[in-house]
Amino acid sequence: MRSYFVNRTRKQQWMRPTHVAVAALAALIAAGSLAGAAERRGERQIESVASRTAGDPIMAIVSLHNQRITVYDANGWIVRAPVSSGQRDRETPAGIFSIIEKDADHHSNLYDDASMPHMQRLTWSGIALHGGALPGYPASHGCVRMPFDFAERLFDMTGLGMRVIVAPTDATPVEIVHPVLAFAKPGASALAAARTAEADEAGRNAERARLAAGKAFREVTQAMVPVRVAENLKRRGDLQLATAETTLGSAISAEAKEQAERDKEQAAKKIADLEAQLAAAKAELQPKLDAVTAAREALVVAEAARVAAVEAARQVAGDREPVSVLISRKTQRLYVRQALAPVLESPVTILDADRPIGTYIFTAVERTTGDTNMRWNVVSLNGDHPPGAVVESPGRAGGAHGRDVEPVPIDPGNAKSALDRIVIPQDVLDRIAGIAPRSSLIITDEALSSETGKGTDFVVILSGEPQGGLKIRRRSPGPEAEFRYDFTPNRLPSGRSPYARPYSTW
Repeated sequence: MRSYFVNRTRKQQWMRPTHVAVAALAALIAAGSLAGAAERRGERQIESVASRTAGDPIMAIVSLHNQRITVYDANGWIVRAPVSSGQRDRETPAGIFSIIEKDADHHSNLYDDASMPHMQRLTWSGIALHGGALPGYPASHGCVRMPFDFAERLFDMTGLGMRVIVAPTDATPVEIVHPVLAFAKPGASALAAARTAEADEAGRNAERARLAAGKAFREVTQAMVPVRVAENLKRRGDLQLATAETTLGSAISAEAKEQAERDKEQAAKKIADLEAQLAAAKAELQPKLDAVTAAREALVVAEAARVAAVEAARQVAGDREPVSVLISRKTQRLYVRQALAPVLESPVTILDADRPIGTYIFTAVERTTGDTNMRWNVVSLNGDHPPGAVVESPGRAGGAHGRDVEPVPIDPGNAKSALDRIVIPQDVLDRIAGIAPRSSLIITDEALSSETGKGTDFVVILSGEPQGGLKIRRRSPGPEAEFRYDFTPNRLPSGRSPYARPYSTW
């Protein structure tokens, strides 16, 4: 008889691998679901302003506290999305940067050729904006990862030199008016228009001179034809005359000598006629040669005038391109850059220089009327908030809750106080007067970062914040320092990607 009793211990041993496999499968499914949900949550958090027509972006602000990037035009924010910044010991440095390189299909030369789609470089040492996985907390090696579709969209919107501010907490631009910001240069627009008109007219004159020189050359070419024909015929006549003279000298009979005499006379007469034709052809050609010489000289003069007018117009236009001015309390100096290149450096006076002044970036947003009225805004990296403002606790800022919080506008009073302490030399004011929209003024306690170099705008790094993501600086502020952006909400199991690769390797 078959027994239906099974040893319970052996049954448990037999089923244990099954339980483990089922549990592992469930965990994998759960991880995938969490990852998918996290990604879907991230996609839903990509917002844009639909109530107005968006202008060209002027700046982007990355909030390390809220793990969010917001892009602004002249009238406010236009698009925002969640991000993932640098993890502990590889923190994204807080400070002021600009886009210095763009590569739609970039691969890292530091981290195993990792894909960094739609990369927009902020420093030559490896800090950039790019598309990447968003686990819901800081996880990169110092870059700022954005949702892939948002990274592509932002890549198409921006240009080299656009300002990118990485704020420790959160920041938003607010309008400001102050006498220091009145870099007025009356008549700049009229001067630029006049120089442009002069360059256009000089170009038309040069083109007319070029056409006249071409026409004169063609007329000379046509007038050269009868001259060359007459010259060829005369050479033949000279040959016939020489032959007749030779025949005459060798003739023996009277009849042969008579015939040679007739041939010589005919050749001489023909040569005389050809000389007359040649003289007439040359006489007709000479004015045309003179006209070519005059036309070519006029072309040289017109082309020189065109080059000078274009350079003058370019100079005026260059004067109206955005400039960046940085004032450092630490070095007591003022620096000016334009088109990612240094143009001026000068001492500057900061009143009460031993007292901290903070870090502010003032941006010329747009002209309001004429040349002398410019609308400015300011972004503070000091956390200046008006009295009574409710600022979110940093405890859960890494999750969706933090990303949904609107930035609290700063109190511009501290920014105005900082401007009150600045005394710019008059000769420097004359050099930077009439600055164009998108120009900026940075006031900071920091020295100019060594990241500022060839092909960059000013780079300012906040010395009191973690800087582990900068290869050329210390890896972290020290074991006693607090990692302000090490958020724990929304972590996936074991902190790993649903694609079976740690997020930290991107």
